[in-house]
Amino acid sequence: MLDRLSLRIRILLFFALLAAGAIGAIIAGLWVGMARAGLDAPTPEIIQGGLIAILLTTGLVVWVWFLFDANVARAIDSLASAIRARVHAGIDHDLAAEASAARYLGDLAPAAAAVTRSLAQTRSALAESVARETTRLAAEKTRLETLLADVPVAVLLCTAEHQLVFYNGQAVDILGEGSAPGLDRRLLDYLREGPIKHAYDRLSVAGDPDLASDLLCATVSGGRLLAGRMRVLRRREEGIAPGYVLTLRDVTADIAAHTRRDALLTEIFDRVRRPAANLQTVIGVMAELDGAQDVPDLAAAMRDEISVLTRAVTDLGARYDSIQADWRPLVNTRSADLLDGLEARFQAQTLTLSSEGPDLILQVDGFEIIAFWSWLAGRIAADGLASSFAMILAEEDGPGAMMRLTWQGEALSVGRLDRWLFDPMGRDTGELTAHTILQTHGTETWPESLPDGRHAVALPIRAARRAGRRPPPIARKVTYDFDLLSKARNAAVADTRLEDLTFVVFDTETTGLTPSTDSIVQIAAVRLVNGKKLDNEVFDTLVDPKRPIPASSTDVHGINDSMVVGAPDIIEAGRKFHKFAEGSVLIAHNAPFDMEFLRRQEAGIGKAFDHPVLDTVLLSAVVYGQLEQHSLDALTARLGITIPEEARHTAIGDTIATADAFLKLVPMLRARGLETFGQVVAEVRKHGRLLKDLNG
Repeated sequence: MLDRLSLRIRILLFFALLAAGAIGAIIAGLWVGMARAGLDAPTPEIIQGGLIAILLTTGLVVWVWFLFDANVARAIDSLASAIRARVHAGIDHDLAAEASAARYLGDLAPAAAAVTRSLAQTRSALAESVARETTRLAAEKTRLETLLADVPVAVLLCTAEHQLVFYNGQAVDILGEGSAPGLDRRLLDYLREGPIKHAYDRLSVAGDPDLASDLLCATVSGGRLLAGRMRVLRRREEGIAPGYVLTLRDVTADIAAHTRRDALLTEIFDRVRRPAANLQTVIGVMAELDGAQDVPDLAAAMRDEISVLTRAVTDLGARYDSIQADWRPLVNTRSADLLDGLEARFQAQTLTLSSEGPDLILQVDGFEIIAFWSWLAGRIAADGLASSFAMILAEEDGPGAMMRLTWQGEALSVGRLDRWLFDPMGRDTGELTAHTILQTHGTETWPESLPDGRHAVALPIRAARRAGRRPPPIARKVTYDFDLLSKARNAAVADTRLEDLTFVVFDTETTGLTPSTDSIVQIAAVRLVNGKKLDNEVFDTLVDPKRPIPASSTDVHGINDSMVVGAPDIIEAGRKFHKFAEGSVLIAHNAPFDMEFLRRQEAGIGKAFDHPVLDTVLLSAVVYGQLEQHSLDALTARLGITIPEEARHTAIGDTIATADAFLKLVPMLRARGLETFGQVVAEVRKHGRLLKDLNG
């Protein structure tokens, strides 16, 4: 039982027993003296002397205990905590402060400093060796991540319980609509579960990792339809069901295009069938009445039906042409790249081409446009019209551009060009015709004569814009933790190891320090999964407090009234934060303060912040003792964490610092035998004098 008590408590008990023993000895001595003196009762002098002796003895013991506690017990605790921090949290700075406090412990402090210094040197040498050996692997890992990030489809890796283990940037767009979906979250929170579960069940029963299953599923909101392919992984460990790889592609636009085409075809048959039938009837009547007397004039009826049929065919043809550009996706192509490819193709045909025009971004199928112009130049050259050409690219009023292939020589007639458009373009393009290319791009082409005597063929491009400075690339990192595939699931949070829990570390900035009258102006959070901080799974938003922000508060966190204009109110921001923190343990520094602000808004938000909570103030007290300073600055300084000055007292800056501190405290807690959430909470409750524990 005594080994569960702290060193200082055990020393206090030792001195208490020493004092009690001394008092007992004084009383026993007085009793023996009275017995030898033949006294039946103590005289006032004896009582007075005994009390003085007891008080002096007790005072002496207390004074010695105080000196021993201040200079030995506390110094040993501080030295032990510092050594543990350097062993488990990777802190490298020396023990100068702790050694000074432990100056009465003889050679213990210098010996501890030497041991930790040697440990730091050994760790540094080992780290350098490991770094050298893993440089190649790190480079390959980076290349693999880059390749997976640029894969044009969403790639997901999930456990058998449908928890996300890996996702790339395209998955963020499809599932999270621009915000990261989150490691260790359920895929079925984003996709309707039926197709996913059915595909997984089919593949699991088959037991063949080479099999794949195609599926069509929708997002939970129903806003997107996705085509996917699932493949189950090989079983890695007995007793743990294998995970699966799922690739997804957004086919919402494809299905919409199919729907429009089907609707147009249906309308074509409906609008053409009726006038065609009427014409057939009129022609039949005319045939029956041929040569008869008093034949009615059916020419007017026939002209009317032909007119209706002509208008229908013209209208339907125009609408069909207009949707051709929607059927195949066109990509943004830089005009300089397109013109360079054209020059190469012309050279291959022993033709010359010069080009001029602004640097534009054209929305085209680059291969087809290059094929069209090189084919057309080849036909013009084959007919002896020209062999030297110039390509002129010009911006048009509005969103488009104009491409003109010009030459000096004989003109190209409209009729000849129209006949060419329906001819196959050659062996390299199969049955592709120029007319098909024009339909794909929703455009047309025509010959024209220029004022300077040259001739040209013009081709309008529907979508073009001036090429400007390239915007900074959007981060398309892949996010993964393959250890989650073999992670054992435990429904009881109290019995779960800290490393196996998902945490959301958060902080708030407010208009003041009174939850009943003040409001939140900023919320920031970061997720910790499997003992790792996920830098790209961050929540950070300003909040409109619907009241002026006092200048004294702005001086602390730097947020003023103009910065929160247009920001969401606490109801909207609170709902988003609750969704971000769903299924996680919340962590904050001085958690009662932040939680009180959130819980006062639960009615408006419509959600309860009933998450399990850990407080790094109390965790610091568990590791370092209650007599140490437990502010965020003091804790991060002890753990060797630097908070940039510009980030201090900002929600995101303090959140990152708190997350880093917690990750360093976890191995120190484990070294004390505190591995599960329940064990940590039980130990935290012993420090209730500092802060209230929020876990029930």
